[in-house]
Amino acid sequence: METDPGFIAALEEAKQGLAEGGVPIGAALVSKDGKILGRGHNMRVQKGSAVLHAEMSALENSGRLPASAYEGATMYTTLSPCDMCTGACILYKVKRVVIGENKNFMGGEEYLLNRGKEVVVLDNKECKKLMEDFVKDKPELWNEDIAV
Repeated sequence: METDPGFIAALEEAKQGLAEGGVPIGAALVSKDGKILGRGHNMRVQKGSAVLHAEMSALENSGRLPASAYEGATMYTTLSPCDMCTGACILYKVKRVVIGENKNFMGGEEYLLNRGKEVVVLDNKECKKLMEDFVKDKPELWNEDIAV
């Protein structure tokens, strides 16, 4: 799965977010037939937004789609999704959430499972390192992002 285009896009987005001075979390929404519908990264810092986490950014960049486009889709994300992003995945009937890592932050994985969603945790070293370094270097931005 770490070679899936969706995961590669999410990781690229995380790196772009970091390069822009933001939180290094990326996501990509991929249709059931393998097409990337949208990709994005955390833009809270860059856009001064309260809600543009990576998954929300990927959904935003997907544009307005019919409900059937989301159903059966996979959300690839470099970090375990927070409650807001978990809720968005459930709302849009995303079938599967593939998570780069959940050691730096554990989000709504249990809720996703309870709602019948498939959850895959890759335990990706590069995702872990990106977040470990960011949390160490910019704890104030990280704490703001997770509402601490």
